[in-house]
Amino acid sequence: MSGSLLDAGAVIGCPHGGRATAATTSSGGVSVGGAAVATADHSYVVAGCPHTVDGVPSPCVSVRWTADSNGITVDGAPVLLDTSAAQCLTAAFVPQGPPVVQAAQRKVTVR
Repeated sequence: MSGSLLDAGAVIGCPHGGRATAATTSSGGVSVGGAAVATADHSYVVAGCPHTVDGVPSPCVSVRWTADSNGITVDGAPVLLDTSAAQCLTAAFVPQGPPVVQAAQRKVTVR
């Protein structure tokens, strides 16, 4: 599968306008543009989602990634690409749609 590597600082949003940020940022020394490469082991939290269902707040609070088995791993966890499948979830783990990922960087450094 092709795509650009995601890093811990990638700009990711929920489909309703909330902002997703990496809650974990360690990647065993592998970085993209100075930020840790994102892996399937990273947790992402969503803040500021205004979504409601029938007038009841139902915000996205996390993103769950389904990493592709592309063979590239960091510390044993598959790396995330901007094309990796994911779902934004409520606190009750109800899927609310895929996250919106802005363009990712491609330069990789290993220390």
